[in-house]
Amino acid sequence: MEYPVKISLCGMGGQGIILSAVIMGTTMVKKNGLYATQTQSYGSEARGGQCQAELIIDREPINSPVAEKKDILVALFQEAYEKYIGSLKPDGILIYDPDLVSELKTDVARSCALPATQMATNLGNRMSANMIVLGYLAAVFDMFSKEQLIEIVKAETNPRFLDSNLKAIEAGYLYGLEHSGPAEGGEHGSL
Repeated sequence: MEYPVKISLCGMGGQGIILSAVIMGTTMVKKNGLYATQTQSYGSEARGGQCQAELIIDREPINSPVAEKKDILVALFQEAYEKYIGSLKPDGILIYDPDLVSELKTDVARSCALPATQMATNLGNRMSANMIVLGYLAAVFDMFSKEQLIEIVKAETNPRFLDSNLKAIEAGYLYGLEHSGPAEGGEHGSL
């Protein structure tokens, strides 16, 4: 993966969007020695309003925490998708939950339907869809490993949810391996 990488995760309040971005950024900094900035925006609703978290990851110090165009957009809610799809670069990658983002209005170069909410529900905890996404990202991109992600999740999240979070990471990771093509060099890591 070429740096800097600019990522936007968007959905609705209560889906763990901001937590996902914090975990991803923490993993990149603590485990890979990279620089990361994370910003967030959300509505005034406690749950259900639009929510977005943005990450910039680089090998060098980051001068601005704001990125106009993103390399990766993860969309877990239709209204959030509609609001943020315009921020995706023309050659960017869209990852979306097809159960919650059913109307794709813009053609993108590369996209993947990741049924994170259904997968999490099948595992017994719908609220772990965000961990499915992180596991998927670990499998599909060479930003961080599943093991690095698990170390940070163990250290940074509520122990009460650890078992369901780890199961969700594993499910997302396996889904990514099964549904992504080989990257350059023949290893998984690319859509």
